[in-house]
Amino acid sequence: MSQQPLRGVTSLRFNQDQSCFCCAMETGVRIYNVEPLMEKGHLDHEQVGSMGLVEMLHRSNLLALVGGGSSPKFSEISAVLIWDDAREGKDSKDKLVLEFTFTKPVLAVRMRHDKIVIVLRNRIYVYSFPDNPRKLFEFDTRDNPKGLCDLCPSLEKQLLVFPGHKCGSLQLVDLASTKPGTSSAPFTINAHQSDVACVSLNQPGTVVASASQKGTLIRLFDTQSKEKLVELRRGTDPATLYCINFSHDSSFLCASSDKGTVHIFALKDTRLNRRSALARVGKVGPMIGQYVDSQWSLASFTVPAESACICAFGRNTSKNVNSVIAICVDGTFHKYVFTPDGNCNREAFDVYLDICDDDDF
Repeated sequence: MSQQPLRGVTSLRFNQDQSCFCCAMETGVRIYNVEPLMEKGHLDHEQVGSMGLVEMLHRSNLLALVGGGSSPKFSEISAVLIWDDAREGKDSKDKLVLEFTFTKPVLAVRMRHDKIVIVLRNRIYVYSFPDNPRKLFEFDTRDNPKGLCDLCPSLEKQLLVFPGHKCGSLQLVDLASTKPGTSSAPFTINAHQSDVACVSLNQPGTVVASASQKGTLIRLFDTQSKEKLVELRRGTDPATLYCINFSHDSSFLCASSDKGTVHIFALKDTRLNRRSALARVGKVGPMIGQYVDSQWSLASFTVPAESACICAFGRNTSKNVNSVIAICVDGTFHKYVFTPDGNCNREAFDVYLDICDDDDF
């Protein structure tokens, strides 16, 4: 997720299990551990220049870097550089082990232990990774200015999801069963009537969640049967969704938007979600019927509205207490705990940009 820099942050991303997050900045790269919050390392401006995007591979020594901001060092925004911090060498160029170059800007990068996915505005490339990378697939997409895409990190499932050609549709590709070199038709889910604005897979890749540009509803689909599982209502006013994430066991889902609110929904036991008061009234007209059927968040909390943020679930401390972490581009870190009955309280607040570690990455 990226936004105009506040405090020099150009984009934020969690790693695959949300135990770390990386921060692309005008001043380089910072990597943080989430719980406890601490800086794990950094690449300074002298090493890498200003950064547009950073993607981590789990908690490994490999980072995917895309230049950006006002003073990129290595290359234009149309290249992905792989930085290997385990490589010996005094010069930063010694640690750059791979480069993927394109003719158009790179909008997103996703990695799993055996593949790297690079997203351009109208095309997605998939390469084997990290040893002797070769191009396995390329997929043409609908105009995708945000570089929307998600890649399942699970060893069992190699699922890739991105916006389909039809407005509001999602394309799912099983990279394990699709033949390399072919652009065989991935299967499509007609998820929304307007363009997709946010998409996310759960950890095992069995459920996909998406929201449209309208941003009022989040719809969940079974990735195998393509059936709609549930429809969650964020609100009635349009909003831009920044981030959707599942809890590790897929019991809950969280979503952040430009309204400055992070919503938490129950997925395993949807009875925990709030229903419209009208649902208890009985029959209503068709116009408001859609609101009556909706499930509203069981809990929510606010972060600074003018600051884009990513959100994810923290580690469970007990059976009935769960937590959600929100990381904002203004440099703030928010942790809220919630209970199944909808109680939600702030447990921690910090300014992660003020936390410094003396070691390099």
